[in-house]
Amino acid sequence: MNHLVAIVGPTGIGKSRLALHLAQTFEGEIVSADSRQVYRHMDIGTAKPSREELSLIPHHLLNIVNPDKDFSLAQYQQLAYRAIGDIHQRNKLPILVGGSGMYVWSVLEGWGIPRVPPDLKFRYSLEEKAAKVGEDKLYQELVEIDPVAAQRIDWRNVRRIIRALEVHKGTETSHSQLQYRKTPPFNTIIIGLTADRAELYRRLDLRVDEMIKQGLVAEVEKLEDMGYDFNMPAMSGIGYKQIGMFLNGELTLATATQQVKFETHRFVRHQYNWFRLEDNRIEWFDIQSKLDSEITSLVARFVTEGVRTK
Repeated sequence: MNHLVAIVGPTGIGKSRLALHLAQTFEGEIVSADSRQVYRHMDIGTAKPSREELSLIPHHLLNIVNPDKDFSLAQYQQLAYRAIGDIHQRNKLPILVGGSGMYVWSVLEGWGIPRVPPDLKFRYSLEEKAAKVGEDKLYQELVEIDPVAAQRIDWRNVRRIIRALEVHKGTETSHSQLQYRKTPPFNTIIIGLTADRAELYRRLDLRVDEMIKQGLVAEVEKLEDMGYDFNMPAMSGIGYKQIGMFLNGELTLATATQQVKFETHRFVRHQYNWFRLEDNRIEWFDIQSKLDSEITSLVARFVTEGVRTK
């Protein structure tokens, strides 16, 4: 049985650092499960690995598309399975790492994803509707049509709400009913990293400050100069949207930075809906306990014996 190590948890918790450590220890390669790091030219705001880190260990599914291109969950899943299979063929250990819950579970649970092509006219009509009546009204429409799908989607995530409605229109069946699960052909251990909420928020705020120092404003300015509009899905992500508002004179830099921190905190709370502390499939570790050696021993047992229990 081929093995897969997955590292999950909220943003800014240290998943990438742990992935590098395990990849170096067990001859592994890293497969990103981050819905923002797939975009080219967006490095600082998405906290992509540094050039030095990329030179140490092969990374997969970074910098796949330009920010103005659509990139679907189905595309991600297909590329992830291809990368994992390729790593297995070379007798290396694939390490799936990221905080995008849909990306992670689509791979680990083998989701069957509806293959409904984009309906741009329908999307545009719903975008206009959301702008006129509010995103909460659009979300309520999804609740009535497909309450199961609505439960999985943040009511502020207009793009995902529209996609679920688009799937329903294209198939006359709910998005949730079209999804099935087929166990993938590998043995998986899922390692979750967590921390006290106050400590996590402190780390996140420091990381946002560091992004500003590293040149996030210049990165967003460059993207705008390249012709990427702030209405594009990639450019409306946390960090890029707020810095865009600063560049357009709508916010001061201090206010924009504070909004990035606030939205990142909110995003983390949403991530815990995907990675629940009571989920017994996940081996949880508190990063404040400095348990690298315990995690390494756990992975060593898993790789050699297929054992996943602490």
